Amino acid sequence: MQEMILCKLGEVVLKGLNRRSFEMKLMSNIRRRTSRFGKFKIYSRQSTIYVEPQEEKCDLLGAYEACKHVFGIIAITRSIPCEKTKEAILEMAKLYLGDSLRAAHSFKVESKRADKSFPMGSIQLSQWVGGQLHHAFPHLEVDVHHPELTVYVEVREDAAYVHGPAEPAAGGLPIGMGGNAVSLLSGGIDSPVSSYMIAKRGVKLDMIHFASPPYTSDQAREKVLQLAQELTEWTGRLNVFIIPFTEIQEEIRRNCPEEYFTLIMRRFMMRLADMLAKELKCKSLVTGECLGQVASQTMDALRVSGDVTELPVLRPLIGMDKEEIVRIARHIGTFDTSILPYEDCCTVFTPRHPKTKPVVEEVRELEAVLDIEGLCQRAMEQREVVKVKLQ
Repeated sequence: MQEMILCKLGEVVLKGLNRRSFEMKLMSNIRRRTSRFGKFKIYSRQSTIYVEPQEEKCDLLGAYEACKHVFGIIAITRSIPCEKTKEAILEMAKLYLGDSLRAAHSFKVESKRADKSFPMGSIQLSQWVGGQLHHAFPHLEVDVHHPELTVYVEVREDAAYVHGPAEPAAGGLPIGMGGNAVSLLSGGIDSPVSSYMIAKRGVKLDMIHFASPPYTSDQAREKVLQLAQELTEWTGRLNVFIIPFTEIQEEIRRNCPEEYFTLIMRRFMMRLADMLAKELKCKSLVTGECLGQVASQTMDALRVSGDVTELPVLRPLIGMDKEEIVRIARHIGTFDTSILPYEDCCTVFTPRHPKTKPVVEEVRELEAVLDIEGLCQRAMEQREVVKVKLQ
């Protein structure tokens, strides 16, 4: 029999009557992610999704790493199936986990009997297999509380499965089950993390980025596309809509008080994101804003920037501190790119003393001198879309 991958479900098992639709979406996502590693049979049984190679040339290790990044899977392990007899299970454990058993100093066996027709109970099976393994590997000590190695046995409908400890996987919900959203992507640390966190809740994302040449460089643009590329490990393929923002920022600088530059700029970003989201039939916007982190993220400032949108604005980082955000950025692989020293449009024309307690009505009055509709329309007409695929 051939080695395969077992994907354990997380929140999906709590979905009641909707559970099957979540499982079907998750299997579809796994199928798409593993297709470049060969032909796999993907099916669901008893809160587990099986990824079974169908040809010898399948890259099981590549498929395993891909599955670890698929939202909806809480834990993952490589396993080997065998006949549903205690003797076959023992022989497979010795063969499949022999190197690990020889290297360990202590062990235990943990069994699950999903097939209730199997003649031994879970505890009986664990004791019998454990006793036989201890006899075959006499250097091992039995430690049921803190073993160095746990041998797992699962007796299921189709076969028995032997494997070592599972690894944590992405968790969350399958992408596509939480609707669609437009996420604002800058070149900083926060926005890729916020995009990851919303994608983890099953939301399919389109990205929007604002570029201000010549104030922002080609390197800054490539940095953002690299961040999008790194996010595809978790989100799958992404569309990045690049919106020219130079004219808007120059008009703000010419016509508005300096302390309001950032606030009015943010209002234009939210307007444009709202326009794009409606065009794409998305249901919300996503930002990397964190309460109190900078002047434009005070409670008053957030009210001002959110005043121009009709769609809900999701802010997954709102209550986090920077250390937490950085830790997630390192985990998802975006941190090193985020700290590359290339400017983005948020740092262009930064006021020396930004307004931290703005009033919505006052900001509306100040920006009324601008051709808001014309500026937004021209920016949307000149946009560019870059399709970023998982490599």
